[in-house]
Amino acid sequence: MMERRFRLRRTEDFARLRQEGTTTQNRYVLMSRMPNGLIHNRYGLVTSGRVGGAVVRNRTRRLLREVIRVLNPQLRSGFDVVIVVRQPLVQQPFDAVSRIVTEMFRQANLMLVESSEG
Repeated sequence: MMERRFRLRRTEDFARLRQEGTTTQNRYVLMSRMPNGLIHNRYGLVTSGRVGGAVVRNRTRRLLREVIRVLNPQLRSGFDVVIVVRQPLVQQPFDAVSRIVTEMFRQANLMLVESSEG
């Protein structure tokens, strides 16, 4: 489970990121980010009813939280990040979700160290 301090929960924070944040997207996810003035990152996940029923949405959120938990030490600190899930992501296995989210963080220039994966 993701620690409470790493979670974005307030509606105002989501709205602020939507309006003022920098956005990166692909066919699987849309990622908004902006500096938060803290020493750690905070993450918010959006899975609308369009992506599937409650079971599908909850599974997708669990996968994303685990990917973020693993990636967090490799990410630059001090950002709020919101990930909006698109329907094609829900059919992907964990490894694919991990690759997709890692690539989004890389495109957003939030990775501390570039891995040597090819």
